[in-house]
Amino acid sequence: MRQAQVLYKNEAAGLLIQLDNGSFSFKYNEAWLANNSKPAISLTLPKRKKAYVAPSLFPFFFNMLPEGNNKESICQSLRIDEDDYFGLLLNTAMVDTIGAVTIVKIEEE
Repeated sequence: MRQAQVLYKNEAAGLLIQLDNGSFSFKYNEAWLANNSKPAISLTLPKRKKAYVAPSLFPFFFNMLPEGNNKESICQSLRIDEDDYFGLLLNTAMVDTIGAVTIVKIEEE
């Protein structure tokens, strides 16, 4: 299982998890949900208490990934399989993303 904090303008908004079976879960933090001034991170992931679950990486997060030659170069230099979308997200979406959302890997203990 791999996990990441999802930040919105550098504030913790939720938790993105890749489960051992390869599926994904995204859940908003309770404090984020309780604050009506905090927006949803995406129109496709409106604020709700129940976790979102999907068999593959959610399109919102997938669209944060590099493409083409940029993706190939990053995967080669970081030794990431080009099909490991979550690994690529964890290594590229922590700074300088388009929009307000960044991803911070939670290290395994």
